[in-house]
Amino acid sequence: MTRLSSLLLGTVAAIALAGAARADIIVATAGPMTGQYASFGEQMKRGAEMAIADINAKGGVLGQKLVLEIGDDACDPKQAVAVANQMVNKKIKFMAGHFCSGSSIPASKIYNEEGILQMTPASTNPKLTEQGYKNVFRTCGRDDVQGIYAANYVVDKKIGSKIAILHDKSAYGKGLADEFKKQLNKRGVNEVMYEAYNQGDKDFSALITKMKGAGVDLVYIGGYHTEAGLITRQSREQGFNAQIMSGDALVDQQYWQITGPTGEGTLMTFAPDPRANPAAKDVVAKFKAQGYDPEGYTLYTYAAFQVFAEAAERAKSLDLDKLIKVLREGTYNTVIGPLAFDEKGDIKNPEYVMYRWSNGQYAEIKG
Repeated sequence: MTRLSSLLLGTVAAIALAGAARADIIVATAGPMTGQYASFGEQMKRGAEMAIADINAKGGVLGQKLVLEIGDDACDPKQAVAVANQMVNKKIKFMAGHFCSGSSIPASKIYNEEGILQMTPASTNPKLTEQGYKNVFRTCGRDDVQGIYAANYVVDKKIGSKIAILHDKSAYGKGLADEFKKQLNKRGVNEVMYEAYNQGDKDFSALITKMKGAGVDLVYIGGYHTEAGLITRQSREQGFNAQIMSGDALVDQQYWQITGPTGEGTLMTFAPDPRANPAAKDVVAKFKAQGYDPEGYTLYTYAAFQVFAEAAERAKSLDLDKLIKVLREGTYNTVIGPLAFDEKGDIKNPEYVMYRWSNGQYAEIKG
């Protein structure tokens, strides 16, 4: 080989290495970007876009820029698996998703098989992190914490004596309802009704008539805001005024858009409002300057990308095993506060509080 050939080969290699060093890191979020739960997909999309813009503005991750892919699973398990396979083909390094537990659980098998870090901002079903997959994390709490809190609240505050528990058969809805039921029964209170409905149902007249006949004074709904909103509105229209209570899937203004004033007084559980966290002040201001209120799981999605970026910097690598190791070791400062993860990938010390809907807004009940 001549000296000139060696120099040329060396130059080509150096250019290739420089190009590799500057290669983008492909990351993703996935959730219901379309369909009846699309408002939650919008929360995730907004949170992801803002987080990536802010991370890239500070130099990216390991000197590389993040590029976002968005997957639409419509909260459908089969579509979620298809989205997961699409993301594998796009060679993503990180998935901040999915939203519905019924999507995150089947999709997690794909991410585990392909060695992709998954961190959901919103899926609360315990099964997700009970599968033994080391690559699965979440920035939100679990339903066996949320349901226990709600049941204890009902018993301690004497909210109702004749309780109906409803669920939509989904991994999230049934899971939450069952955790509420278990704790309620453990506290010595038995429900008078335990009924299921279908996602997408529009007419709940028969169910409401049955609850009226049973003298129900508290309805606990394990499900999403669309059906919960219709149950609430139709109950009031039929003169059924039992207290309505549900979980974190009501944390969206669309609930009130469905109920209008009939939603007055609805109770729901959610974590302390992340928008009020001092660490979120600047990011919330940026969202509001865009005319967007970062409610619900917007900031939880933002936080997932913050954790990924910081973990990669601490590990000095995108290698999954190295990322998992540092994620289990330290605390990560995020817009929703400091997060630390246990061996299952769940956040340590999750907290839930009770909110009340009133005049089109929800606010934490103090005291």
